[in-house]
Amino acid sequence: MFEGQFLEVYTKFKVLMYKKIFSSAEAQNQALTAMEHFCAETIYVLNRPTILEFARFVNISAPNAVYKINNLMKKGYIVKVRSEQDRREYHLEVTEKYLQTYGSTYSYVDTVMKRIRQRFSPEDAEKFGELLRVINEELMPEATEGIENARF
Repeated sequence: MFEGQFLEVYTKFKVLMYKKIFSSAEAQNQALTAMEHFCAETIYVLNRPTILEFARFVNISAPNAVYKINNLMKKGYIVKVRSEQDRREYHLEVTEKYLQTYGSTYSYVDTVMKRIRQRFSPEDAEKFGELLRVINEELMPEATEGIENARF
């Protein structure tokens, strides 16, 4: 029924993100590899994770996570910020450089949302929003497992 359409929409968002990743990699000296981008994107979505939280979420060892984080820090895409609550702990944050270089992938969502509001009645747009809320909050529990402060 609508499975094909959902998959097409999901794939289009992914492909546009990949296109942005690779075009930015071509244009910049300190560009991220695709794997580094995915790591930085995960750090962004996890919303200030610790190194251990990041490692657990992506299912890699802590030393491997530290290696990836150090590479991202050297390129200026993430920083470690000391926790106010526990001075022994650091939280990872993406930098303004990351947001300026790769954050524009999120602006496409805004573009599509504006088009939805223009194309559909307010009632249909509201119903679409409700359907997305149910999908997000009820039908995809695996996606947020182990994440507390994620940017979803």
